[in-house]
Amino acid sequence: MTAPPTRHVRLGAHERLRALTSDIMDLIIERGLRAGDALPTENVLTEELGVGRNTLREAIKVLQALGVVEIRHGFGMFVASNNLVALADSLTFRGRMSLRHKGHEAHELVEVRQALESGLIGSAIDALDDGQLRELDDIVAAMEHRAARGLTFVEVDQEFHRLLFSCLENELLTNLLGVFWQVYRTIHDAIEIAGDANQPVGLAETAKIHRDILDAVRGKDKGRAAELMHRHFDGIRDQLTAFALES
Repeated sequence: MTAPPTRHVRLGAHERLRALTSDIMDLIIERGLRAGDALPTENVLTEELGVGRNTLREAIKVLQALGVVEIRHGFGMFVASNNLVALADSLTFRGRMSLRHKGHEAHELVEVRQALESGLIGSAIDALDDGQLRELDDIVAAMEHRAARGLTFVEVDQEFHRLLFSCLENELLTNLLGVFWQVYRTIHDAIEIAGDANQPVGLAETAKIHRDILDAVRGKDKGRAAELMHRHFDGIRDQLTAFALES
């Protein structure tokens, strides 16, 4: 039996746990494990990493919370599927909390999404086909119909942005947009409860800018599409600012 490694001995408890989680992630990468692959058993890991069973389990819990490791009871430990659940939960919490403190982090989230979508819309224009453009037109028509009746359409709005960029076939991008939408939905709901996000004029303006974006996309006007997308997020940021001032 090999002697346990000594590199973590002089570290504090928090630092030892962090170092151990890093070691486990290194092990996953070095062995070329993929999402869904089984990790070595607890007995093997405790021996290879030179730690006790309880310490190992603490590290596994951390990695589980981070979305790195998945526990399947009765089967063992596995590399988790590709997802950003932990990131979504963290950003959602920070977005909600920031609404009580002038919305600084919520603004930052909007800025990141603004840069992402404005920067990639030109690539989306190149990749969209006629069928996807027709789907986008149906989505915008649904927005316009709901706006005319004074009804919100957050889910329809989300589907517009998802479909607009799904043609890029970038799983990370799709996951990130999903994360941003989860955060935005939480922020939107908080503002709506306060009575700021359910005004017919705002709904009509939101539907119109999506129509304008789609027209620019269909006309392959990349500069115009990027400008309109940027302006769309400026409107969301103005809404956040107004909410913060009234809070």
